[in-house]
Amino acid sequence: MRKVLSTILAVSLLATTLAGCGGSNTQTTNAATETKAAAETAAASTGESKGEEKKAEELTGIDAIIAEAETMSLEELAKKAIEESNGKTFYGVGNSSRGKSALPVFIEYLKTIDPSYNMEFEWQQPKNNKIFEQLTSDSLKSEGTFAMTLIQDGNQIQSKMVDTDILKTFVPLDWATAKGTTPDAYEGFLPLQTLNKVFMYNSTGSAEYKNCWDFVYDGSHPLFMGVDSEIVGKNFLMMLTEDKYADWLKAAYDKLDDTKKAYFEPTIQAMQADATDLGLGANGAYALAWIKLWVGNYNEQTDDGPICNTLVDASAKDQSGLLVYSKLRSVEESATVSVNNIKVAAYEDGYTGIGGYGYCHYLFLTKNSPLPWTACAFIAYMTCTEEGFDAWGKDMGGYSANPEVAKAVEEKYSHSTGGGDEFPAKNDRGYDWWTGEGQGELVLEDPAYCADVAFSVGSWIDVLDHYTPGQ
Repeated sequence: MRKVLSTILAVSLLATTLAGCGGSNTQTTNAATETKAAAETAAASTGESKGEEKKAEELTGIDAIIAEAETMSLEELAKKAIEESNGKTFYGVGNSSRGKSALPVFIEYLKTIDPSYNMEFEWQQPKNNKIFEQLTSDSLKSEGTFAMTLIQDGNQIQSKMVDTDILKTFVPLDWATAKGTTPDAYEGFLPLQTLNKVFMYNSTGSAEYKNCWDFVYDGSHPLFMGVDSEIVGKNFLMMLTEDKYADWLKAAYDKLDDTKKAYFEPTIQAMQADATDLGLGANGAYALAWIKLWVGNYNEQTDDGPICNTLVDASAKDQSGLLVYSKLRSVEESATVSVNNIKVAAYEDGYTGIGGYGYCHYLFLTKNSPLPWTACAFIAYMTCTEEGFDAWGKDMGGYSANPEVAKAVEEKYSHSTGGGDEFPAKNDRGYDWWTGEGQGELVLEDPAYCADVAFSVGSWIDVLDHYTPGQ
């Protein structure tokens, strides 16, 4: 379905100048009219275009709606949503509770187009990773309860939701244009945002963490949400075996002193056979060694909030952790508790190697969405306007995939200078820095890779010995 409207959308990108979708939510475009006229001209000259038009006509149900919606501007989608859902109730489900905050803002936007518009809504946030079961159960109905979802864990999304056709990707035209592409050309799921979890440590003592291997060195027990309680953490470990990130680990290892190399070398050598058996690349053994030592040493915690509260306390000398960066926003300063009691490892001069990992909140329609046009409009609003993204954009460490929205968020909140000179750890260096090689070196979740190695590398991780405090 992604390729159905390739001619239409390619002509649209070249022929239409769209209003920047990161600005005011009242900005609109007449892209659909111009797109159709340009596509008719293109279709007249290419038999291939005619064939694609025929395929578009053959689409049915939610696929046909998505194909049409991907040719429309936000305002055009909003008008369709008003026609569809006025006086009705919209049900959404997500891993983030902030969908509940974004929906009333979206409704107010629709009211700027039609003041008589009214829609009730309910937003659910299942606990304990039950969202996959809930969506699967709902997919069995002829018409589902949930119109759309905001969901994380690329591995399970790929294998349980997308490969089974339960969830459908919709790529807004305005979002694709801001990214310099078209909806049909874009590959992958639609991300609302990338969140980062970063290495931090309490700096009130004498311990130093100058290399990502220091977090798995003798005696180190970083605080971390376990791979069984938050599955994106397991995805992080699986991603380390991808060639790019295994190479980063090898490069960081090469910069260790001889004493530390001697400590890690036996484990690396012991992993060579496993790396071969698992079909990993040249530096796969370094990735497996780091993973084995991490799982065997981290101190499992139930949530990132308590991890942050522990690390910023002066009593937690030398302790470290891997946690959501944005947790620093809620630290209440006192005589013994301060953001200045911790350091973000990757921000420190001379730090080498991986600074943490990033994972996405993705947006999807359900295959049996009862309000598909409204879902498309809501998704476009969240991804194409600063107002729609505001529920998430107000915090550092959460990056819109739309460059225009990201720019607007920074202009509004100044996350890069949010801590000022007083709290430098809160000065967010931004997505480009965090993901840059030789800079933040954030490991990014790739749903397809995670799903591909879930049985091999994932099963290998499952049988590793875990650290138990006190033993």
